[in-house]
Amino acid sequence: MRDGFSIVLKTSWNPVKEDYGILPAIVGTIISASIALALALVLSVSTSVLIVEVLPRRLRSLAEVLVDLAAAIPSVIYGLWGLYILSPFLKEFVMDRVVELGLGGIFGYPRGLGTSIFSASILLSIMITPFAASIIRVGLRSIPIHIKEVLASLALTKWEVIVMELKYIRRTIFTALAVAYGRAVGETAAVAMVVGNTLTTDFFKVFSPGYTISSLIADQYPNAEAYTYMVSALFTAGLFLFMLSLVINVLVMIYGEKR
Repeated sequence: MRDGFSIVLKTSWNPVKEDYGILPAIVGTIISASIALALALVLSVSTSVLIVEVLPRRLRSLAEVLVDLAAAIPSVIYGLWGLYILSPFLKEFVMDRVVELGLGGIFGYPRGLGTSIFSASILLSIMITPFAASIIRVGLRSIPIHIKEVLASLALTKWEVIVMELKYIRRTIFTALAVAYGRAVGETAAVAMVVGNTLTTDFFKVFSPGYTISSLIADQYPNAEAYTYMVSALFTAGLFLFMLSLVINVLVMIYGEKR
């Protein structure tokens, strides 16, 4: 690679001048996946508790099937829904309202249909929640019966018992979120449709269109061989994505061993 490590710190992407930088894509990947993970934490834990501890037994199977079906929906379907329904909705009822409050300088300014890093984050959170929820659900059901009996004997309320159970399976929850985060950073088709695929100086502002590493590769590779160094630049971006996923998996392994 001609530019070496400097490609990670550069913000330009100009094929005409053979000037490539992947910093905006790296930042977009980390921001979108992190926001998605924070939302997925709430959604997946809530969904799992609802299915295992709250719903009547006859409704649990139906809820499980619906959650599992959500995980099986193709990414391109999520992308179409995100592009034509979710993004315009977020633009009208969230992003424009925030900008009206004078916070556009902090969060950025939405464009067109509302495709942005924020829209990609919300879509990713919806996509990864079923994966995390299925793992957490198994964790809740695998709690030994004697643990449940001890909690019941303490005269705790139902919600206090649920909190204690979630603490007991915290390693499972961490693993579920790590798996979900790995999927979020690598998602391509759906994200490429809603993230905007535009390099701007405001690449760190969530309401502005941007790139993730996966969407950058998907958007640029059809023309890559027409340029001398673009293929190498895209391989570098892919290598950084691999390293990010590797770090996530190593952290999961280390945490598991400590527990």
